[in-house]
Amino acid sequence: MRTILLGLGVRRQVPAGQIVIHQGIRESHLVLLEEGLTKVTATLPDGRSALLSLRVGGDLVGEMSALNDQPRSATVTTCGPAMYSVIQPDRFKRFLKENPDAALELAAMVSDRLRWSNRRRIDFTSYPVKLRVARVVAELCRTHGQQGLDGIVIDVRLTQPDLATICGASETSIQKVLRELRAEGLVDTDYRRMTVRDLTRLRRLGDLESNED
Repeated sequence: MRTILLGLGVRRQVPAGQIVIHQGIRESHLVLLEEGLTKVTATLPDGRSALLSLRVGGDLVGEMSALNDQPRSATVTTCGPAMYSVIQPDRFKRFLKENPDAALELAAMVSDRLRWSNRRRIDFTSYPVKLRVARVVAELCRTHGQQGLDGIVIDVRLTQPDLATICGASETSIQKVLRELRAEGLVDTDYRRMTVRDLTRLRRLGDLESNED
């Protein structure tokens, strides 16, 4: 699906800090990320910014507004140099009509993101911080991890404040949990990068089934 979509859009190359999609703006083009890392954030009623998710090369963003013509629900900002394609909604909708399998793939992607969002809401109210961190890191392994020599590397320049926001915890709590996870031999951390040394144990700590997607 992504290969065909690339031919439908106009390519753009931008530096770090570029806003690709603006929350609240009524626009409906779709963005297909080719290279780079972006963060998806939303402004809360009290003015704070909440980190909702991360998107990397190969990911689609802006699909909801492209389909329902509603204002953007979040802001997408590049975390480093990035390349992406801008696809107009009429071309996107025509593509979906002509490619039913792609429409099903898109529905599965949206469902997966909704599942992730719902899981986080439940985690925030039901589980302690350490379990929440284990769940989030395990999910990042699945979506953004690459196998390295010492484990699965999550090389997405994720700061501790970012992780605290994703987990719904204070930065102090995150620092404490990461120290514990390092001491237990589950993860290694350096500047904005994490290596998961034992994903099986981490998933067990997060109370995740081994066959869960």
